[in-house]
Amino acid sequence: MIKKYKRNWWVAFILLLSFLLSGCSTSTSGEKQESASNTKELKVINIGYQKFGTLNILKAKGSLEKGLKPLGYSVKWTEFPGGPQLLEALNVGSLDFGHTGEAPPIFAQAAGAPLVYYADASANPKGEAILVPKNSPIKTLKDLKGKKIALNKGSNVHFLLVKILEKAGIPYGDIKTVFLPPADARAAFEKGSVDAWVIWDPFLADAERATNARILADGTGLVNNREFFLATSKFEKENPKVLDVIFKELKKTDKWVEGNPKEAAKFLAPQIGMSVDTLELTLNRRTFGLEKMNKKVAKDQQQIADAFYKLKLIPKDIQVQEAISK
Repeated sequence: MIKKYKRNWWVAFILLLSFLLSGCSTSTSGEKQESASNTKELKVINIGYQKFGTLNILKAKGSLEKGLKPLGYSVKWTEFPGGPQLLEALNVGSLDFGHTGEAPPIFAQAAGAPLVYYADASANPKGEAILVPKNSPIKTLKDLKGKKIALNKGSNVHFLLVKILEKAGIPYGDIKTVFLPPADARAAFEKGSVDAWVIWDPFLADAERATNARILADGTGLVNNREFFLATSKFEKENPKVLDVIFKELKKTDKWVEGNPKEAAKFLAPQIGMSVDTLELTLNRRTFGLEKMNKKVAKDQQQIADAFYKLKLIPKDIQVQEAISK
């Protein structure tokens, strides 16, 4: 009788233990399934960024992901060598949001890209310039006539070149443009394959420091050199709250960098593979401040579009106002 009782007790104990272990396993499995389910529910925003800019700093800080998670979004970041390449991706639907300078949106709009200007940064004319080698015989803007000039086609510096030639009284057709992305243009510049290079920060600052190149002229008195934040028209229409969060985080980041340029330079150096000194030079001559697009900025953009159309750099006349966020 005692043996039978012991045997029954052990059976009951084993069954109870199995039940408890099964319950724990089910709970853990359920938690994993719930976690996986929550991850799958997050929608992905595809954001394009360049080597340097407010959006680049926001990516490095990681605060946007935290701000968007309550809205059910995660972020996929993709780097581009310049604005034209970024907007090509936006045009084909690979991106939802990104940033460029003034000229790329004009070329993209003329090509029929479904873009919307959402916000812009303050004018930063010292952030782009035309460089010549330190021993170059080119001393004035008039000396550019007949010379080979490297630039990224369709980027901000394309308009700077137009204005520089206009100031010097040189017809656009009297120089030879060599269209190269920044890395290739830097190599051509150092080899002497081109006579001058029109480029923006931080590539400008890096080339100044590394090659002792001379700034023949920057954008002061010629161009605004603004940074624009753009979305696809579909994304802007369907996700106003998401764009509000992005704008809020961009403004916070911009404010932080303005008040902490040295810290920002140290923070960014390993992120983008440039020296702290190069980034300090870039940040110390940069202007700060972000705002939603307005009529004045749209009018400035229209002047660029009109100039490009006159030079047949874009295939048709466009109205920038048609691409402004409502």
